[in-house]
Amino acid sequence: MGRGGVAGREANKRGRLKTMRIPSRKHPGRYVPKTATALLPALEPVSCGMAGLGPETQDRLRLPPKGRFRMGRTRQKRTSTQLGALGTEDERWSRRAATAHAVAAERVLSTGASSGQAVGRLLDPQQPLKLTLVLALATLIAAFGSSFQYGYNVAAVNSPSEFMQQFYNDTYYERTEEAIESVSLTLLWSVTVSMFPFGGFIGSLLVGPLVNKFGRKGALLFNNIFSIVPAILMGCSKVAKVYELIIASRLIVGVCAGISSNVVPMYLGELAPKNLRGALGVVPQLFITIGILVAQLFGFRSLLATEEGWPILLGLTGVPAALQLLLLPFFPESPRYLLIQKKDESAAKKALQRLRGWEDVHQEMEEIRKEDEAERAAGFVSVWKLFKMQSLRWQLISIIVLMAGQQLSGVNAIYYYADKIYLSAGVNSNDVQYVTAGTGAVNVFMTVVTVFVVELWGRRLLLLLGFATCLTSCIVLTIALALQDSVSWMPYVSIVCVIIYVIGHALGPSPIPALLITEIFLQSSRPAAFMIGGSVHWLSNFTVGLIFPFIQVGLGAYSFIIFAVICLLTTVYIFLVIPETKGRSFIEINQIFAKKNKVSDVCSEKEELKDLPPAISQE
Repeated sequence: MGRGGVAGREANKRGRLKTMRIPSRKHPGRYVPKTATALLPALEPVSCGMAGLGPETQDRLRLPPKGRFRMGRTRQKRTSTQLGALGTEDERWSRRAATAHAVAAERVLSTGASSGQAVGRLLDPQQPLKLTLVLALATLIAAFGSSFQYGYNVAAVNSPSEFMQQFYNDTYYERTEEAIESVSLTLLWSVTVSMFPFGGFIGSLLVGPLVNKFGRKGALLFNNIFSIVPAILMGCSKVAKVYELIIASRLIVGVCAGISSNVVPMYLGELAPKNLRGALGVVPQLFITIGILVAQLFGFRSLLATEEGWPILLGLTGVPAALQLLLLPFFPESPRYLLIQKKDESAAKKALQRLRGWEDVHQEMEEIRKEDEAERAAGFVSVWKLFKMQSLRWQLISIIVLMAGQQLSGVNAIYYYADKIYLSAGVNSNDVQYVTAGTGAVNVFMTVVTVFVVELWGRRLLLLLGFATCLTSCIVLTIALALQDSVSWMPYVSIVCVIIYVIGHALGPSPIPALLITEIFLQSSRPAAFMIGGSVHWLSNFTVGLIFPFIQVGLGAYSFIIFAVICLLTTVYIFLVIPETKGRSFIEINQIFAKKNKVSDVCSEKEELKDLPPAISQE
């Protein structure tokens, strides 16, 4: 049964344990009093570790060092003195086991947690934490209200582009009684599209001040202003006959996306226990892909991609923001922010208790306190200070490489080129929209898969697998595009390459980098790290959108070789530098990077790694 196993793996069907055996070598099979077993429903076997309990509870339940619940009999011989002592020990064990169950029963009544959760956490604080209702709802509301909008606004202007450009032309004609020149119209449309990533860059620069002033949840609530206002402006732009409202609104909604793309992973990463941090950290990317897919579906010519429907399509981005503004205030703020930055221990404890579903959060509070002590001397870490800190050098380089690799690996170029690939394969021009939506559905499905495998396979493996898949797809796609005029079946190979690329990018390059920023930085440096990572992300996005059309004209089919090289370099960097962070606390992860940065546990400069405990895990 293993250490601390409880007898009675199979409880009776009426929901009570039949017996609990005590480890007596002289009297095998001695039972705990029925009052202890009758307190709770049938339980899975749990161990007797007490590291997660408060000091008072530990004193009440402390057991002899070698004591454990055990099934079966032992044949090892003991002296009469030892056997007499065991009798006394059995009595103590019996009383304390009953006390443990009584405490757990009281916890069931006070917190509403299930009996299995309560006793399991009481006797085994190291067991994996489960996803509670409060944590699940907080995750969904934060991701839907913020990350969803990012994806929605990426794709919302693609389908109705013809009608929007016609609106630009008609409005200009009504003002000047002259048709707008083709070059000017193209420039206006390019500015409309590029304002979104430029706004995202501005939003990334605001992340640090917002999360430090308002907190993680407060920053998300404040950010809804940058969604609701432009949604109203874009929805009214046609009635007002002012196309400048669309351009300005794209900039503002880009600011919203820039803030949310950094704050949501930060917020969820600080809410989640370490065994769920990876899965919940991928949820924002999942909602980004869902937002893209929903925009593609609403953008069908039979729905909102019409002359009358496109203002509604653009204005719908305010709906998730309004829902988040109404619902998110009912959920907890980040406990780490409350304890480390606000110094409000009572509020942090209450937030943790709501998120975990039970009262005793002593172990996690201690972990947060250690993190606070480890970085107390560092104080506030600005962007400039982050660049100068030796103890964070490799963490900083890593997020720059990963964020740049994420955008420069060719994902936007693949989507840009996809329509031409589908047309060359013989897809009807009216049906391309459905094939594009199918590609978006594949993206959503693979991101859902990533949510479930990130804690199984780990971050490092998913990054390596994802970038290697993108590398292979870019190489084969280049060959297929170069030969598609001479080989009849090559266009179908191109379609397969596009789909495989989307699968690879959804596995690692899309969701993992933002998750890693949360994991490899401690509390004081995390906002500045997200500012830098977000800025690199949006500048790279803007750069690809700006220069890829020129690269495509100059290099044609061979333009994807550039992206293949970037995928290769990023894969090599991940293999050599990025450690696995699955299941590790923030303190343990920083211990790993301390070796790479060649700094001691107690830094002479009293930087972020001051007072770290000895490493308890290997790289």
